[in-house]
Amino acid sequence: MGRTLENKQQIVGELKGLLAETELALVLDFKGLSIKEMSDLRDRLRVTNSVCKVTKNTLMRRAIDGDSSWANLDSLLTGTNAFVLVKGDVGAGVKAVRSFQKEVNKSETKGALFEGKLLSQDEIKAIADLPSREELMAQIAGAINAVATKVAVGINEVPTGMARALKQHAEGGDS
Repeated sequence: MGRTLENKQQIVGELKGLLAETELALVLDFKGLSIKEMSDLRDRLRVTNSVCKVTKNTLMRRAIDGDSSWANLDSLLTGTNAFVLVKGDVGAGVKAVRSFQKEVNKSETKGALFEGKLLSQDEIKAIADLPSREELMAQIAGAINAVATKVAVGINEVPTGMARALKQHAEGGDS
């Protein structure tokens, strides 16, 4: 039994809502993946605030129709597709997909769209290699702490240096 027009409109509406919150869309060829493997991928993505949707290409075309920021996605809409829609930490979402793909060795990334631009496989890999948001925050905190420490040492060095100079002068004056 096929989907009703109302059901298709509901799916398109849901996709439009998801795309409105999405920063990056990955298109995967999911041919050959089992239900268990798809569930595993969805679980990994849930942690990164991303979702995996399997839908017909025609429904995705209707969802992106008229939205210039997603128009370039149309070129990837062939074959059996799963759409990974990343909402928050783009790097974490892409890392989760790449980790999954390395383990199951069945799924390929057809392409990705970020800020209206189609990404090459090298650009997708570069995003996956970026440090996570938490790692970046730790690096920034470390850098700020290092600067504060150097400032404190510098400020402390002024009176210490002055004391050394006075002591040297006093010792030199006694001789």
